Amino acid sequence: MSQPLSVERRSAAAWLILNRPEAGNAIDVALAEALRAAAAELSGDASARVVVITGAGARFCAGGDIRAFGASASAPEAIDAITSRLHPAIEALLALPKPIVTLVNGAAAGAGLGLALLGDIVLAGRSAHFTSAYTAIGLTPDGATSWLLPRLAGLRRAQELVFTNRRVSADEAADMGMITRVVDDDQLAPEGQKLVEELASSAVGACGAARGLLLGSFGASLHDHLALEASSIASLAASPEGQEGIVSFLEKRKPRYL
Repeated sequence: MSQPLSVERRSAAAWLILNRPEAGNAIDVALAEALRAAAAELSGDASARVVVITGAGARFCAGGDIRAFGASASAPEAIDAITSRLHPAIEALLALPKPIVTLVNGAAAGAGLGLALLGDIVLAGRSAHFTSAYTAIGLTPDGATSWLLPRLAGLRRAQELVFTNRRVSADEAADMGMITRVVDDDQLAPEGQKLVEELASSAVGACGAARGLLLGSFGASLHDHLALEASSIASLAASPEGQEGIVSFLEKRKPRYL
């Protein structure tokens, strides 16, 4: 039996490939646990400079495994078994001091929407589409969907998408700010690989620290956030990466971060 999550090392990047294509990469307990374990391992792995999340097959992720909910003697217990693993995974991924790229192939629904949105840079194939889907079956969002969506698309759009479960095309998602950009389906993999290579050779430490500042900005006062910015930039200036960046600028050459 294949593993529910394929973890591949491609040069300096770690690729997390949701690997339940026969189920639309729906998240069951095994997949949620595999994501949690992978996120925990990556937090201490400096050799993985970029993390990529994508799906095997025709869909990115159909969300939680509703068939498993229905087959369980207790739907609340079945859901809790997944969220108690998936949510620590998402929290750990968002805390990583390195860039995350999500490559959305096909449908992203429910918790799959949350996984798609958590990337720092999100590329979607032109045929990809996004749906909240929760209230259509009498449930509320999980997988950080209700945390990420208002921040990216705004509260009014988030309310509409969650309440109506309207399908959003890749082009509309880009217009809303939900994703970074749209590429032709057959270009998703090569464009993603090109982006990953670019990020992996960049100042990953600075990118990681910057992602922490950006994600934390919504919950901090201006005074506190300015203090965090001052501390962060001073810390990076003292690091080998920051010193290389400054010296290379003064010497008018390309920085060597790897």
